[in-house]
Amino acid sequence: MGKATGFLEYTHCQNADVPALERIKNYDELHTPLTESDRRKQAARCMDCGVPFCQSNYGCPLRNVIPEWNDLLYRGEFDTAARRLLMTNNFPEFTSRVCPALCEAACVCNLHDKPVTTRDNENFIIEQAYASGLMTAKPPAVRSGKKVAVIGSGPAGLAAADQLNQRGHLVTVFERSDRIGGLLMYGIPNMKLDKSVIDRRVKLMEQEGIIFQTGVNIGKEQNAEEILKAFDAVILACGASQPRDLPAEGREAEGIYFAVDYLTSATKTLLDGGDPADAPVSAKNKRVIIIGGGDTGNDCAATAIRQGAVSVTQLEMMPKPPESRTETNPWPEWPRVLKTDYGQEEAIAVWGEDPRIYETTVKRFIMNENHRLTGAELVKVWFETNPETSKRELHEGKTWTIETDLILIAAGFIGAEQYITDAFGIALNARHVTDTLPESHMTAVPGVFTAGDMHKGQSLVVRAIADGRAAAKETDLYLMGYTNLP
Repeated sequence: MGKATGFLEYTHCQNADVPALERIKNYDELHTPLTESDRRKQAARCMDCGVPFCQSNYGCPLRNVIPEWNDLLYRGEFDTAARRLLMTNNFPEFTSRVCPALCEAACVCNLHDKPVTTRDNENFIIEQAYASGLMTAKPPAVRSGKKVAVIGSGPAGLAAADQLNQRGHLVTVFERSDRIGGLLMYGIPNMKLDKSVIDRRVKLMEQEGIIFQTGVNIGKEQNAEEILKAFDAVILACGASQPRDLPAEGREAEGIYFAVDYLTSATKTLLDGGDPADAPVSAKNKRVIIIGGGDTGNDCAATAIRQGAVSVTQLEMMPKPPESRTETNPWPEWPRVLKTDYGQEEAIAVWGEDPRIYETTVKRFIMNENHRLTGAELVKVWFETNPETSKRELHEGKTWTIETDLILIAAGFIGAEQYITDAFGIALNARHVTDTLPESHMTAVPGVFTAGDMHKGQSLVVRAIADGRAAAKETDLYLMGYTNLP
């Protein structure tokens, strides 16, 4: 805990956001940190709650011992706080930027006030660790001689690689893209996670002995059999990157893209030194419709605004969430309430209204004689339970048409891309993720493991890191006959 009476003495205060109309002028990170003194006061609000739900099943998937490092932060013992944080979380610099903070939703302070600013506290601790020189390369003193290939460099793959390298195994990470990071690099905009943060960590991991190979697409450009022969174990951490499509009439129109392809185009252009407004897929001077109301759809809205979109409309099939918890959604569950994220805030600042339209989707894409997208027929939808079958059924209502030049499909993902599993002779289960042995990360192919979204399905970065750590532990046990990995 922090100060015994801190939660009574200090007011909840998060890192400040750069004003919306100011931040849309660039692709810099959105938040400005508090002073050291104010941050320590926020850590002091961590109360002696008896049962820390922040690290329970409702809170942190990594089981971060949050009260301990909040207390250390409050006391000014920054290096010790960082060491305690790094015992359970390989990459606090990632999670403290992109995690939705399940820990804060489960914080006991929510019962009477606002939660402890755990995510911001975490960010202060890890950034202070880098600034103080604590974050230096620590290669293992002894090598096992065992070689492990990690396919995919997203959060799960990086976590597994980091754990296994610390154990002394020789780890090579293969990434099909031109940069390391997977979802972190190209699936999340620079405004939420500056890519220098990823590069900084990757450099450290290289200094510790991990080999990174980019532009290697296992299963296409390189044979999976060669990998199986060259390595003692393989971890597949390729994500659940098969996007969910919307096969409506007119889908073949030019001007319809998947959200991740759009975000990748913008970020790659930025990192290559160009203006994202001039990216191969750009919203510049276009009327944009985003299909999907989740985090990815919000990221698309924010990117489109920065590129110079004429308008942004975001469609959500589900009803508008309530503004406060309902009786069926009590604390410490994740609050299923209305959230206006940074992209929507920016749209409101620019155009004066929320870009979201609820219970609505696209019924038909409209194109001209050149097959260029010109509009979309929208339809009102809702779900009702059929009393005879007890199944929820989709119903349609009124339709109307709006003009558009660019449609981005941000409707989630349906699972892993099959070519990689086919290459290793691994089946996909009914959820279209890798089929594994019961309660295990190992597939039916001995020595081939899976982790992250490819194993569990699309989820959060923090859960991917946790699953990567679990896969590493199981891989280590397979290689050595015992494991001392946490």
